Amino acid sequence: MSDPDTRLDVVLAPELAGERLDRALAQALPDLSRTRIQALIRAGKVELSGAIATDLGAKVAGGEQAFVHIPPPEPALPLAEAIPLNVVYEDDELIVIDKPAGLVVHPGAGNWTGTLVNALLAHCAGSLSGIGGVERPGIVHRLDKDTTGLLVAAKTDRAHRSLAEQFADHGRTGPLERAYMAFVWGSPLRTSGTVDAPIDRDPRNREKMRVCPPEHGREAITHWHRLRAFGPPNAALVSLVRCELETGRTHQIRVHMAHLGHPVLGDPAYGAGFKTKARHLPEAARASLEGLGRQALHAAHLAFEHPATGELMSFDSALPPDLAELAEALKTTP
Repeated sequence: MSDPDTRLDVVLAPELAGERLDRALAQALPDLSRTRIQALIRAGKVELSGAIATDLGAKVAGGEQAFVHIPPPEPALPLAEAIPLNVVYEDDELIVIDKPAGLVVHPGAGNWTGTLVNALLAHCAGSLSGIGGVERPGIVHRLDKDTTGLLVAAKTDRAHRSLAEQFADHGRTGPLERAYMAFVWGSPLRTSGTVDAPIDRDPRNREKMRVCPPEHGREAITHWHRLRAFGPPNAALVSLVRCELETGRTHQIRVHMAHLGHPVLGDPAYGAGFKTKARHLPEAARASLEGLGRQALHAAHLAFEHPATGELMSFDSALPPDLAELAEALKTTP
């Protein structure tokens, strides 16, 4: 026997008169996205003034009583898998994890199992309210498979909607902050700067991105700060930089730092031409880099507004052991 629907009762405010039904319900029920409400209307799950409502664009008069029936979440298509997670914070609305290297965030071609989503389905079993009607975590941003660090996922429709809006705004009008630590080849001449260069998929290699003219790419802005240079002044072999994202494009930091002429260490896609520089590193640093097996990039800081309380949530993550070992080894660079 299936679980019964949950019924939400709401009276549409008079000031909503003249609004489309889907828009009016989205304003009256902020915990549900408009897309979710549209799906419920199409499924015959919305009653308005005692009759089933089927027209998304029907104008409301204001003052009507509406019943919205929320069916239990459908089972998630990805399978839940008991994959260990480093949980930094968790409540009824969201979860923040410190992602290890090698963990793909979302199932896709060639990675239908063993992903963060599979792990979250197991970890959050019974506590997911059904994002869009399906029992799944709400992924609002991603980290590359081999990038470590902080990532937040929503557990409810309300959290998913709020976090998605914050990430779409890129922190320009809200408190969202994202910062990464990156070990890059060479040393920028200045101590800080901004890369404002649009990014698009590389037509010659669809797995890579590239900097391109504005008319062909999406806006991409990265603010960087050189924290330390390893090696002689003005001729350092490697630098540690902090990169703060104003936008969130695929491979953004990796592409932008390579565009500056300072690709991320260990980056097979955008720093392959710099591999020979490794022979100039001290033996310990060279061995550490060879053993890294990934780009030296870590999502070290994440801040956002809590979807339910409005509280500023701020998290910091220290360098993982492999990057901490690399940093220590680089200190011996002459």
